[in-house]
Amino acid sequence: MTPSHPICVLGTGFGALATVRALRQRDRRVPITVIAARPEFHYLPSIIWIPAGLRRGSDLVVPLAPFFERMGVQYVQAEVTGLADGGRTVLTSAGPVPNSALVIATGGRFLRKLPGIEHAITPCEGIAAAEQIRDRLRALDGGALALGFAGNPQEPQSMRGGPIFEFLFGIDTLLRREGRRERFTITFFSPAAEPGARLGPGVVQHLLAEMGRRGIHTHLGHPLVRFEPDKVVTQGGEIASDLTLFMPGLTGNLWFDNAPLPRSPGGLVQADAHCRVPGLERVYVVGDAGSFPGPDWMPKQAHMADLQARAAVPNLLADLRGEPAQASFGAELVCIVDALDSGTLVYRTPSRHFMLPPMKALHWAKRAFEWNYLRQLR
Repeated sequence: MTPSHPICVLGTGFGALATVRALRQRDRRVPITVIAARPEFHYLPSIIWIPAGLRRGSDLVVPLAPFFERMGVQYVQAEVTGLADGGRTVLTSAGPVPNSALVIATGGRFLRKLPGIEHAITPCEGIAAAEQIRDRLRALDGGALALGFAGNPQEPQSMRGGPIFEFLFGIDTLLRREGRRERFTITFFSPAAEPGARLGPGVVQHLLAEMGRRGIHTHLGHPLVRFEPDKVVTQGGEIASDLTLFMPGLTGNLWFDNAPLPRSPGGLVQADAHCRVPGLERVYVVGDAGSFPGPDWMPKQAHMADLQARAAVPNLLADLRGEPAQASFGAELVCIVDALDSGTLVYRTPSRHFMLPPMKALHWAKRAFEWNYLRQLR
């Protein structure tokens, strides 16, 4: 069928842009509307380099107007506030937007329920958070640093711990370069006894051994109680901290509560193996916004969002033709844990797993991937 209304894509993150690309690769004529609060893409994987001055915030922001023009996309600048008509109407701050098919790619929201969490910086909330870390570090002559992460207890997949490891090792490397590492204590904390276990067998031991080699303390296996301006309080004791970085688990966007969406126990949009939202016609979800069938280690990362978008698009177009959805995606974790001067590669699928030890080439590989991705957008 020829859509009477555009295909609507919500968001401008990795999953949304991968969806637009995949749609255009398969159909040059189908109308596409992107709805998002700002016509920009923020390359968040590289915020780990902002504290060291290797990147500035402006380096990681790409205006999307040229991309939208190349892709023949109509852009609506608005906040999504809900859905109506079984998903056929997107409710926004700029008014209702009808669609013939919908892809939800609005990412997740960090759980900020712990008392005093305002005293901690959540790095992946964006560029401004990384700049705040940079400025706070520069202002400290010495002291205690505490970095940690936790998950969503209702959703094992809904966590993002990798960036905390990168900030941990990157800050250690930075302070050594500046000749002031001995003036700081650094503590890594997590309520999990084996944080990072989702990366695969042996990876946790490698990461903890690297922390030991760098003189980074650990405080593991104790549930978190609260944050205070100068400490992290857990059921197993207190951690002194002049600067706390904490990555909580992920849950769904607030606007999901104003939409007829099936939700997972952790608050995300329920999806099937074809990225469809059950019970709704021609509504799909990709990336961090969704809860997908798969192993409990399946990551919340840009690579998975890309794989899900590649599956969602042919299924959506088949839906419009009245044909059954057949495309699916595999669980695949690909991660370079960067330490500012080297990187450790971790790769995992249901049938394979390996890790490459720290090497400078992997740091440069991560920078090359960033360059290539942003080049395609610009």
